[in-house]
Amino acid sequence: MTAVLVSLACVALVAIAAMTVTALVARRRGRVVVVDVAWGAALTLAAVAAAVVGAALAEGTPWRAWVLAAAVGVWGLRLSWHIHRRDTGREDPRYELLLGGPLGDVGLGVAVRKVFAVQGAAVCLVALPVTIGAVVDVEWTWLVAAGAVVWLVGVVFESVGDAQLAAYRRRPRAERSPVLDTGLWRYTRHPNYFGDACVWWGIWLAGGLASGWLVGLATVVAPAAMTYFLVFATGARLLEETMMKRPAYRDYAQRTSMFLPWPPRRSTTPPTLGA
Repeated sequence: MTAVLVSLACVALVAIAAMTVTALVARRRGRVVVVDVAWGAALTLAAVAAAVVGAALAEGTPWRAWVLAAAVGVWGLRLSWHIHRRDTGREDPRYELLLGGPLGDVGLGVAVRKVFAVQGAAVCLVALPVTIGAVVDVEWTWLVAAGAVVWLVGVVFESVGDAQLAAYRRRPRAERSPVLDTGLWRYTRHPNYFGDACVWWGIWLAGGLASGWLVGLATVVAPAAMTYFLVFATGARLLEETMMKRPAYRDYAQRTSMFLPWPPRRSTTPPTLGA
């Protein structure tokens, strides 16, 4: 129990430090969207911190702790680099909607309360399977392997979806369709968010459930919360409040699953979460 508490405390300190630095960068640049770059990096640092705690205290299964750190690192650093590369120098409309206006108008205090504090808490919550998994023993090794497979599916969906969107945006407007509806985007309106969810369900399998039923139940809130964020909070739903203003996107939404990959429908029935 002591090792778990130490790991939780270290991850919390990492989250506080990461979001404090990010808030200061946001104030200097006048844009809250920089937190998107910090998200993957902060979770990577949290996973490494947990693995270091496990090694320092000689607790847990060492190889699993570093497998988890590597899995989070590959996902998180790729995501941070991808978001950094596509930076437009402007605020994301999602954050202006969330804050009730531009950062310069609402002030840093509002941004800290509504974005940075929430993101810091989210880092601690989402990292739970890694934080605890790094300092407890593996009970079912086969679940670590199963988690790795689910993680890989997620990484493929997210990276391929991002690459397809980037290629679409590089084409001149006159030569591309109004909405990207090919490749993975034919089957889900948000393959990157779906991939994100798979990554964290895979990490939960490997870091949480593989440690036994008790740890699995104690940490399942992490992938569930991540999925909620991706679909309903700062992800798909919030993004689509802006996207639905475009007629072409509304037509795309009528035939394409919002989240889970599913063959395109022909009817005009509004899509649901599952299909």
